[in-house]
Amino acid sequence: MTKKQKKILYRIITAAVLMAALHFVPAEGYLRFALYLVPYLIIGYDILRKAALGIFHGEVFDENFLMAVATVGAMLLGVYNEANGMEGEFAEGVAVMLFYQIGELFQAVAVGKSRRNISALMDIRPDYANIEDESGGLEQVDPDEVTVGTVIVVQPGEKIPIDGVVVEGRSSLNTSALTGESVPREVETGGEVISGCVNLSGLLRIRTTREFGESTVSKILDLVENSSMKKARTENFITKFARYYTPAVCYGALALAIVPSVINLLTGNPAGWSTWIIRALTFLVISCPCALVISIPLSFFGGIGGASACGILVKGSNYLEALARTGYVVFDKTGTLTKGVFQVTDVQASPEFIKTGNFLPDEEAAGEAGDSAGRRLLELAAYAESYSGHPIARSLREAYGQEIDMSKVSQVEENGGHGVSAQVEGYTVAAGNFRQMESLGISYEKNTGIGTVVHVAVNGIYAGYILISDVIKEQSREAIAALKSAGVKRTVMLTGDGKMTAERVAGLLAVDEVRSELLPGDKVEAVECLLARKSGRENLVFVGDGINDAPVLSRADIGVAMGALGSDAAIEAADVVLMDDNPMKLALAIQISRKCMRIVYENIVFALGVKAVCLVLGAFGIANMWIAIFADVGVMVLAVLNAVRCLNARG
Repeated sequence: MTKKQKKILYRIITAAVLMAALHFVPAEGYLRFALYLVPYLIIGYDILRKAALGIFHGEVFDENFLMAVATVGAMLLGVYNEANGMEGEFAEGVAVMLFYQIGELFQAVAVGKSRRNISALMDIRPDYANIEDESGGLEQVDPDEVTVGTVIVVQPGEKIPIDGVVVEGRSSLNTSALTGESVPREVETGGEVISGCVNLSGLLRIRTTREFGESTVSKILDLVENSSMKKARTENFITKFARYYTPAVCYGALALAIVPSVINLLTGNPAGWSTWIIRALTFLVISCPCALVISIPLSFFGGIGGASACGILVKGSNYLEALARTGYVVFDKTGTLTKGVFQVTDVQASPEFIKTGNFLPDEEAAGEAGDSAGRRLLELAAYAESYSGHPIARSLREAYGQEIDMSKVSQVEENGGHGVSAQVEGYTVAAGNFRQMESLGISYEKNTGIGTVVHVAVNGIYAGYILISDVIKEQSREAIAALKSAGVKRTVMLTGDGKMTAERVAGLLAVDEVRSELLPGDKVEAVECLLARKSGRENLVFVGDGINDAPVLSRADIGVAMGALGSDAAIEAADVVLMDDNPMKLALAIQISRKCMRIVYENIVFALGVKAVCLVLGAFGIANMWIAIFADVGVMVLAVLNAVRCLNARG
């Protein structure tokens, strides 16, 4: 608890003890009023002060005004009753204020818990960056002052302040504040690191690739801090509802106090006006909209906080609300359902290539000929592609795994869209797609595997093929299944890959629909068609990671970006960011949103239902001030406790 909350708790305990003690004090009249005034002022002086300031500033109709009018009215009516030989309503007046403060304390604790959840994320903000001075010592500087290309030093236990590339050192990084995952991530020289991670073991020297204002940690903090600016429709409705509802019930209570008394006076029965005033005061206490005004924003705040703790950044409660109505989920393939990392998954040398024996560096056993041919095929292809910067060429060189001797390569010719030809150790090596083989008049073996096929010919003889695949993420199939079990109507995959590869990946993942060979503009058109197909109540979610996905992310009802490996443009265009690139987090985000909305609707129905019944009972004199206390404070406490469940993202 904060100091302010502890102070309120002490006041509640003091007022409650005094009330209990006064129950045994045999006092009457003005003395009884004076005694009850002590706990009343102890527990309610701040409410009276806020009500007076609200009237002074022209903001009359709020919960402080309702509490002040109801309790002051009850105390004054108690004085009148005591003066006329009847028992005053002092205990009820103090009780209303006491239980209202208890409800406020519950609210403050709940909001504090939610804020601490988000504050844990705010702890990723670095306080300084270490730069080596001329003497070799470390100087702490403001991260804002570090320019791109500067080498910073991150010691064990320190936060990485700015995005960059490791130039020296090896360590484990704690990424839980960003991704919600507790498993450390290993990093070494050449590896990219993002700000906000905590260095667990070794000393790292990092060359910065961004300024602090553009780094991952700054973007995350900006997203979270601004999320409350975008309110959900339900939240806006409750705000507007309270704006009109509170004055309406105040005028209704005034009418309840005056109209029946006037009617009685006109009919010659002036007695009983105090009864209608009590009913009006009870009506005011019952009508206080605290349960809705407090619990609904708290539900959304808790939902966003709970999601952020799981590495899901939702940019506003409007998007959290929209996620609950997800009907269509459209995925980009590369980097979203797959890792976006091309790897050699198969090498097949042709029988003709094996028979020539030219691939053998020395005499080997015949039983090893197939394996040796495959290694030689990969070597020749890697050398032929040694000058290319294409991702496929890089994957060939990585699979070869040895240093390339550029002196062995000559006469390199690149045929755009087809492949490359080169002289490697005196052999004429051609590597490329089927078009490359057809242009050379070489028969090739067709392959139905998942991925890109690189055909290789040596001295005009078809030597075999190398299959390069974009590896499917381990969680992708599980994510598709989770979305379907969550009631998502249709899953769709959009990709620029060839039809055969796209259909094989879609089949493995059990995606409902796939569209292949798409350019960025084609993806927008595909999403437009899907938007026209869905019903008005359903929302379409697009999940992507690349800069070419930014237009589609903006066009979809909800854009979801993969944050850890995703581009800046995709993250900026998206409404939700999954910080660890795990597609399973989308199903969790939908689960959180639906749980949050369920709690919101539960609170709305419960609060309005109880108040409607109690307002009718209060108007007819059936409900007394104690029932009014439950209808106000009791409903508020129960609604707040229900809203706190949103903080628990799972379950």
